[in-house]
Amino acid sequence: MMAVAKKDQERVTYASMYGAQARKDGKERAVPDFWQEHAEAWLQGYDGLPIGGEIKPVATTMEAEADEDAVSASRPHNNI
Repeated sequence: MMAVAKKDQERVTYASMYGAQARKDGKERAVPDFWQEHAEAWLQGYDGLPIGGEIKPVATTMEAEADEDAVSASRPHNNI
């Protein structure tokens, strides 16, 4: 997902929330005119998808990158 201005991100979030509420209210899966600019977010909310698409899994190397030895080795040593 590309970076967007805070105000635009808020509108995307609200569009998604209104889409989710429309599904709960039993309304049809049709983006209202007011939300056309953020139709994708509205539809993701309606479909129950997280904003920005699928959640990506953590890299398999993450544990090795963040283990205690690796973290200790990257810290500057203070020899006082």
